[in-house]
Amino acid sequence: MQIRKTYRGEAEVFTEALNDILFILLMFFLIVATLANPNVIKLSQPKSQGDTKAKQTVVVSIDANKQFYVGTTPVSLDSLKAALLPIISKEKTEVPTIVINADKTVEIDLVVSVMRVAKEMGAKTVLSTEKQ
Repeated sequence: MQIRKTYRGEAEVFTEALNDILFILLMFFLIVATLANPNVIKLSQPKSQGDTKAKQTVVVSIDANKQFYVGTTPVSLDSLKAALLPIISKEKTEVPTIVINADKTVEIDLVVSVMRVAKEMGAKTVLSTEKQ
């Protein structure tokens, strides 16, 4: 009685198409991640329907000539923090509020610079808009 062992081939995994499948999945997830990014969404300018009442600590205005005003006093961007500090330090509320009143032709960088100064001082900012 002769018992022969039958030769069984080793199991192989077919991986030739694996690179193609991984590339397609990678492209799919990159496209989905781009669409889900909120920075890609187109936004329109804010419009006010009603009044949001916030206690105004101080108003910072920026005119079309890129001149800054604290109340009615003209100041430069470099001296803005020094001009706001005495006004905010007198405020008794927990979080002082700075209202930004900017001309619509002013670059957004100038508005953001006022917001950065307010953040450094621990104040919150509100952007003034026109009613429709």
